Amino acid sequence: MEIWHTLPTCLIRFSLWLLTHTLYRIRVVGPAHVPARGPALLVCNHVSFVDGLLVGGCVQRCIRFLIYRPIYEHRALHWLLRHLHAIPVQGGNAKDVVQSLARAREELRQGHVVCIFAEGAISRTGNLLPFKRGLEKILQGLDVPVIPVHLDRVWGSIFSFKDGRFVWKWPRRLPYPVTVSFGAPLPATATAPEVRERIAALASAAVEQRRTAQDLLHLRFIATAKRHWGWRCMSDSTGRTLTYGQTLISSLLLAHWLRQHRPHDAMVGLLLPASVAGALANIATLLAGKVPVNLNFTAGREALSAALEQCAIHTIVTSRAFLARARIAELEGMVYIEDVLQDMSALRKMCTALVALLVPTRLLQGLCNRQRLHPDALATVVFSSGSTGTPKGVMLSHHNVLSNIEAIQQVFATTRADCVMGVLPLFHSFGFTGTLWLPLVTGCGVAYHANPLDAKTIGAMVHQHQATILISTPTFYAAYLRTCTAAEFASLRYAIAGAEKLRPALAQAFKEKYGLDLLEGYGCTEMAPVVSVNVPDVEHGRYRQTGCKPGTVGHPLPGIGAKIVDPETRVPLPSGQEGLLLVQGPNRMLGYIGQPEKTAEVLCDGWYVTGDIALIDADGFIHITDRLARFSKIAGEMVPHGRVEAAISQILGEAPCVVTAVPDEQKGERLVVLYTHPECTPGGLWEQLGRSDLPRLWIPRREHMYAVATIPLLGTGKVDLRAARLMALTMMAPDARAVSNDLFDHAPVSPLPPGEG
Repeated sequence: MEIWHTLPTCLIRFSLWLLTHTLYRIRVVGPAHVPARGPALLVCNHVSFVDGLLVGGCVQRCIRFLIYRPIYEHRALHWLLRHLHAIPVQGGNAKDVVQSLARAREELRQGHVVCIFAEGAISRTGNLLPFKRGLEKILQGLDVPVIPVHLDRVWGSIFSFKDGRFVWKWPRRLPYPVTVSFGAPLPATATAPEVRERIAALASAAVEQRRTAQDLLHLRFIATAKRHWGWRCMSDSTGRTLTYGQTLISSLLLAHWLRQHRPHDAMVGLLLPASVAGALANIATLLAGKVPVNLNFTAGREALSAALEQCAIHTIVTSRAFLARARIAELEGMVYIEDVLQDMSALRKMCTALVALLVPTRLLQGLCNRQRLHPDALATVVFSSGSTGTPKGVMLSHHNVLSNIEAIQQVFATTRADCVMGVLPLFHSFGFTGTLWLPLVTGCGVAYHANPLDAKTIGAMVHQHQATILISTPTFYAAYLRTCTAAEFASLRYAIAGAEKLRPALAQAFKEKYGLDLLEGYGCTEMAPVVSVNVPDVEHGRYRQTGCKPGTVGHPLPGIGAKIVDPETRVPLPSGQEGLLLVQGPNRMLGYIGQPEKTAEVLCDGWYVTGDIALIDADGFIHITDRLARFSKIAGEMVPHGRVEAAISQILGEAPCVVTAVPDEQKGERLVVLYTHPECTPGGLWEQLGRSDLPRLWIPRREHMYAVATIPLLGTGKVDLRAARLMALTMMAPDARAVSNDLFDHAPVSPLPPGEG
């Protein structure tokens, strides 16, 4: 008789397996981690309505899934789910939850496999949600293995919430590719944050399974350009506008010149601002089989020469008009882009246009990848800003940059109707990834302006091009807030801030004026660059999922893992405890060019050591509290500069400030404050700090607080910490009182002189 009870279950499981493997092309990673016999608790991320089918189709055992009760009781599904031994659970009903968890525990005691989706709901944000503690209740007192499970690429399928709706969208391809990863077992004592961290690590590894031979930046651009031939691709403040077709043709022309005239150059320096010309030069260099290196023209001649030497660059593509506006002296090896394009014959232009238009995508991609490069091949070298030391050349692969673009796209869901306002320089890592290649790969438009401090022009361009995405730094946003009207920014959907701490007063003022949240993010050049970012909250029916928590830098992007460790021992710390932030992901750099010892210093068992002090709260949001390097040892106690700056910002509001340190013979170091509030005297600031909750030792002396005209900035918008320290040393010199503040009243560094661009 028993066979007649098991037969329906077997038939159902076989039918569902057949259906699942017909509609999906499933790659299974680590199936041996699921025990063939005995109990196990599977803990999986929740991305779509078919997640249970995907997991069940990869395991040769009947899995007891915890399922939302209204779905379990649906008349079309109840018979099926009952025969699959599903466990119904009703969120919000405490009694029902307790009973469901008790049943799950009983199933484990009987030696079965149980699966729980610990997020408690399907993700509407596209990211990994906080885990509920229900899995800990199930495991309490039991000795069963916990198997982390991750579903990759399911976001975007018709059963996910991509595009703001379930089901009602066309599948992108059939069969749809999915990766199901089973991790090594964790003990039953594992906490929800620990399991979540392990699933995030599986997500990071799963991205490696996605890549194909066509996953090179320039080849992905070719595919996008062929699909969106007549759509607007890029514009800039000179009035030049190109469609995707025109962009492809122009890039192929320039690439032909580079192959013909610079056949032996492995790397090409690009000395161009954020502009149509700068974008074309980057695309063309990759199409020519060479590596583009965007040179930081704000860092000074010494840093520029160091970059040229490290990368063995002999050719610098630039523009005469740009050199004149930026007042940059001519260097040996410079090639002027306007001359190159002007010298192209009409026949060459016509032939290139026909090739771009008529040659099939795959064949054109093959012609532009004659070296048969792999996605792990070098795509660019980005020199770090050098805010705390000498800039290093960060080597990023195609896989690094594409992985970051795909993760950004998953949480912000750009479409071809979107337009990015590109104000960050292309030598900035986010400028390279977010305002150059993100639009080119995803098919949206971009409008460039070379000077990120020129708020008047930027406001006008956002309005003119109906830009929907603006990526900038808090310092630049403060300038926009003073100048740009609400009508000019009315088209924006996302305003993303990074590179430095976002002050609460600035975020609040921006929200009040434009009705838009400033979404703070966090990144490192070494991570290509985005690690985490706040995203808008999602409300869908009775569900409200939090994507934004002020004061944090958001959740890690999909595929990126983060953990907090003790700065000295590197032992992992529990959730909510402050320590050194380590991150990993497919976007992690290849290393520093020519500096293997420096690379080894910042890579630890596959993790990148950020050097930032942070904590990860119970909801998975990252709180950056300070830089490890930005501590001073005063009278034997470590004093964090960031905490002092935060207290000062509470007093000054939007006015920028920076805390630095200078040597002190008695206490080791002394803190110095530079701030820009014109109405707040050093004495007044000191008195208000004394009323704060800062320890007395942390409060700088009254005479070590200086009101200055501006805080020195790097070209990327970050505070120039070295220049700030030099300023402090000079002002504290014995004759500093006689030195005019005019020495320091220079404008912040920008990619072009004020008013230019």
